[in-house]
Amino acid sequence: VIRKAIDEKKNVETKSSDIDLVTETDKKVEELLKAGFSSNFPDHCFIGEESGGGKLTDAPTWIIDPVDGTLNFVHRFPYNAVSIGLAVNKQSVLGVVYNPVLDRMFTGIRGKGAFLNGKRLQVSNVQELSQALVITGCSKYGDMDQLFTNIKTIVDKAHGIRMMGSAALNMCTVAAGEADAFFAYTIHCWDMAAGKIIVEEAGGTCIDSEGGDLDIMSRRVICSSSPALAKTLSRELKHIRCPRDE
Repeated sequence: VIRKAIDEKKNVETKSSDIDLVTETDKKVEELLKAGFSSNFPDHCFIGEESGGGKLTDAPTWIIDPVDGTLNFVHRFPYNAVSIGLAVNKQSVLGVVYNPVLDRMFTGIRGKGAFLNGKRLQVSNVQELSQALVITGCSKYGDMDQLFTNIKTIVDKAHGIRMMGSAALNMCTVAAGEADAFFAYTIHCWDMAAGKIIVEEAGGTCIDSEGGDLDIMSRRVICSSSPALAKTLSRELKHIRCPRDE
């Protein structure tokens, strides 16, 4: 659906701001996924971006972003993905992130490893921020002064910084060893539920930005190739408080 629609004219609507977009493709993909999961797993719960979110409980819950990187999709920038995570007892146990334009399928299952198109993934061995390629995002949400302070800090201290516009794919890029760390504020549970398990199964680390355990409803994350690098980022960043998803 996404591969076909990316080159077609799109009916674009705005939600909370002029960069918070939804297209007919977002809605169609979520409807297809929700119908499939409801049919096969009628007792499972569902949280989807276009369905208005929901409360995470201990019940098996599918957490879905039908098009992570909608702004990229609208501009035909091929860095967007379907993100599907499964949480049980509020813990991520399965993740699938698929970029249909570039045909890159990232998967991870708790205790079974992480893969890209069937090839096992392994994070890089980078430990030091000075040697790290770091990915982040830039949006109009939250405290912009703190956001730009963080970006300047990373530009000054890291090997390099990139902004690509899809949190799920950013996390998978770390899992693949193609970047060494990712941090973000104001994202949502559907942006990171799948990526979390993929990073961890590739040998990486996911934590809350202030250094504690990651709560996917907290709307902030650091993931990296190593605990040492994650802790360094946590110390260097000026933290942004975000309203929870629930």
